[in-house]
Amino acid sequence: MKIFTAIFVLSFLIFSCSKKKVESVQTPYTLKIPSHFPDMPIPIDNPMTVEGVALGRKLFYEKKLSGDNTMACAGCHAPSSAFSDPNQFSEGIDGVVGTRNSMPLINLGWNESYFWDGRAKTLEEQIILPVIDPFEMHDTWMNVTSKLQSDVEYRNMFFEAFGTAEIDSILSAKAIAQFIRTMISGNSKFDVIYKVENGFALTTYEAIVYASVTASEIAGYVLFNDFNGADCIHCHKGALMQIQGFSNNGLDAIFTDIGRGAVTNNPLDNGKFKIPTLRNIAYSAPYMHDGRFASLDDVINHYSHNIQISSSLDPLIEFSDFGGVQLDAFEKDLLKQFLMTLSDERFINNPDFKEP
Repeated sequence: MKIFTAIFVLSFLIFSCSKKKVESVQTPYTLKIPSHFPDMPIPIDNPMTVEGVALGRKLFYEKKLSGDNTMACAGCHAPSSAFSDPNQFSEGIDGVVGTRNSMPLINLGWNESYFWDGRAKTLEEQIILPVIDPFEMHDTWMNVTSKLQSDVEYRNMFFEAFGTAEIDSILSAKAIAQFIRTMISGNSKFDVIYKVENGFALTTYEAIVYASVTASEIAGYVLFNDFNGADCIHCHKGALMQIQGFSNNGLDAIFTDIGRGAVTNNPLDNGKFKIPTLRNIAYSAPYMHDGRFASLDDVINHYSHNIQISSSLDPLIEFSDFGGVQLDAFEKDLLKQFLMTLSDERFINNPDFKEP
């Protein structure tokens, strides 16, 4: 009788366990979008979830995404450099050096194209490419997903984020994209200047910050916006401090890198590159697509005196026939003081963006 009872109980437990369904329930993630920012467009097929963001954060710092397990996305996008590379060119796992500077990862959720030449239309597509690029992480997604699939923690995290333990490149890219969309910078001194200028209410803290704004910083902002001054506003404006587009900003008369033209095959796009945000520019040196300028002074001097004429030069580049806007030393200093107000220390030090 005891044996019969034991068998019955064991059978009941086995039967019960076989019927138990493990469910994956995703928790909606609420983005912390500043009040003066537009809404962020989120892809219908990749909604933001707490679980997806957590997985993406872990993958962003995961070295298994590279061929020799030595390089992660964060290797070329350091927090202290506004998630860009302080080196002029990044070095891949094979010691091969690229030809373009790594762009900072700031407010990418609002971007309409990715890479300096805009060859990727979505953030998810952009994330796919560095893993298989021989100049960068030099692996295959089949190999990467195999490595991730062998890790029980990743299988669990993918199940929690997407309801499946079957790992692939699409889900990996979606998770990393979710994490990158949380990387929002909107807490600089510039932001309080912008909010006051556009009639947004300030918090108590922001009111204190605004009281610290100097006359020189305001003068630099006026110069920044002046068509007859520094004339930066054509390409860098609004809360995001950029327009969505491409520009030949007069770096070269003869191109060694044709940029956007290689994507569109249109000669009028030769020498054009994606217009970046100016947010956190004090942290993201070196500058331009090829990192040719080591300092903000170099950048300001370029637009002041060193514009190079070519057939695809942006027509909005003022005073190109004179080499640039011809700022004097005093004006250059004012402009630089304003550019420093775009620094967001909370962004580069945000613990939510650090390695988990």
